Amino acid sequence: MLLSTIDSPLDLRRLERAQLPQLAAELRHFLIESVSKTGGHLSSNLGTVELSIALHYIYNTPDDRLVWDVGHQTYAHKILTGRRAAMSKLRMAEGISGFPRRDESPFDAFGTGHASTSISAALGMAIAAQLEGSPRRVVAILGDGALTGGMAFEALNNAGAQHTNLLVVLNDNDMSISKPVGALNNYLARLMSGRFYAAMRRSSEKILKGIPPVLEFAKRAEEHVKGMVTPSTMFEEFGFNYIGPIDGHDLPVLLDTLGNIRKLEGPQFLHIVTQKGKGYAYAEQNCVLYHGVGKFDPVKGITPGTAPAKQTYADLFGAWLCDMAALDEKLIAITPAMCEGSGMVEFSKAYPARYFDVGIAEQHALTFAAGLACEGFKPVVAIYSTFLQRAYDQLIHDIALQNLPVVFAIDRGGLVGADGATHAGSFDLSYLRCIPNMTVMAPADENECRQMLYTAFQLPGPSAVRYPRGVGPGVAISAKMQALPLGKGEVRRNGQRVAILSFGALLTPALSAAAQLNATVVNMRFIKPLDVELVLSLAKQYELLITVEENVVQGGAGSAVAECLQQHGVVVAMLQLGLPDRFIEQGEHGQMLADCGLDAQGIAAAIIRKQENLGTKS
Repeated sequence: MLLSTIDSPLDLRRLERAQLPQLAAELRHFLIESVSKTGGHLSSNLGTVELSIALHYIYNTPDDRLVWDVGHQTYAHKILTGRRAAMSKLRMAEGISGFPRRDESPFDAFGTGHASTSISAALGMAIAAQLEGSPRRVVAILGDGALTGGMAFEALNNAGAQHTNLLVVLNDNDMSISKPVGALNNYLARLMSGRFYAAMRRSSEKILKGIPPVLEFAKRAEEHVKGMVTPSTMFEEFGFNYIGPIDGHDLPVLLDTLGNIRKLEGPQFLHIVTQKGKGYAYAEQNCVLYHGVGKFDPVKGITPGTAPAKQTYADLFGAWLCDMAALDEKLIAITPAMCEGSGMVEFSKAYPARYFDVGIAEQHALTFAAGLACEGFKPVVAIYSTFLQRAYDQLIHDIALQNLPVVFAIDRGGLVGADGATHAGSFDLSYLRCIPNMTVMAPADENECRQMLYTAFQLPGPSAVRYPRGVGPGVAISAKMQALPLGKGEVRRNGQRVAILSFGALLTPALSAAAQLNATVVNMRFIKPLDVELVLSLAKQYELLITVEENVVQGGAGSAVAECLQQHGVVVAMLQLGLPDRFIEQGEHGQMLADCGLDAQGIAAAIIRKQENLGTKS
């Protein structure tokens, strides 16, 4: 077994080239076996096995920098860089992350949980090397649609103008740019990446510079010759030397091409074509199903289980979207590359003309929605909380400032389990409620989520319904849709001395804690507008107010309550419970909440401590 001898890229580089195909086969088998036990991203990582081997074989990592984008294609990279044994706790508490982490390994040059950031970061590293006079090389590897993000093109535009030693590798794993490639393309790619071709090109330009018409003719001729066997010269217009496309599973071609490129000066762009799920028949046949997986039997593959007893929030959003579209032909649904994750598959089939997946382009998604709203349509943007952060200026400037009726269905509000800090929706209540014209709601259960979505759709300005990942408490969902009273909460339990004001999905543990303490519980429903009348009434009736939210305490819903009390000159003891002022690592969601003191026991214990400090505990 070769893989068992690889504890670092130094071990890898000791192998003969002829041994690398065997290593690739072993690595692919290990990936399937490992991820089947832990869950994680499978298809994309099966597609980067040969690329990971070739990069670490040719480049002097970690001195040479590899920046992976998107970060979930890095499992083979992690295994080759000393984390093979640690894969048994991938994405678990106290385990390794499913994404690159600078504090996890010196081989992780940059943390990339969100897409389209690699070229910018890699350019910064390349310029730093240039300023220091260092010979180190820098490589950015884009995959899984990362090139659809506008930030990638901003970086390409800047990088092409800098004569710095930067390689951008496009891991084209769904053939979205080019057709399948063959031996001729592989041959030409190796030829064009060689020093002879680069020297010939520089010499020709120097010779012909004094004869502009001839130089222009030569450049056009070169474009036409390359255009017959390669994609458009767009990347060369950015200032890159474009190489490819080549077969990303052909190790000899990869090694020769990367070996040549490493010797070249200036910005280089290598286009490789890979297959998501490569080497595992089930994943090759359905790479979407095997993109992100739970535990499964690698021999049988993922087998359909019994229907879940509870709908997920994404499922119920998808159902509401179809129901609402049937009632209003002006509804337009928009997602930035999260059709399956956001529960929009059925809508995309039923209403294809009113469904828009804009790719990994959150900023564009919001301003696109704004344009539709200007023309009388009613856009619904389905977006994860963590990804909405990327379009904050568009939310403020293009939508809220113009008071446009755009509905945000915000999935993954709060902690998200195994994906960890990069994907947690920890900040949305804070960054949404400070924006004028916004209405912000957080449902306590599935039926309330459906009614809030309907409520939001009726509003004349921007609104957000923020719900968690996974399933709710399992309440019955009413087919009838009815708007909720704007900015009004509801008392769910009557008690004494203590009132718990719950915002969103933590109502269930809040009710359990209240049962232990005989406390009142209020489902606040609205973060903005806040139910001021109810807050002031509670402050008069109870000696201690507790706010509970799965959002950071700073600036969150609890802060809104405190601001309300201060504004009205009301003094009452108060405790704000929420996520702590730190990034929370991956783990099991329930345990993460418990660690933050946001389960029933944690809420009850915090209230008891507060009462003891106040001297009011009976």
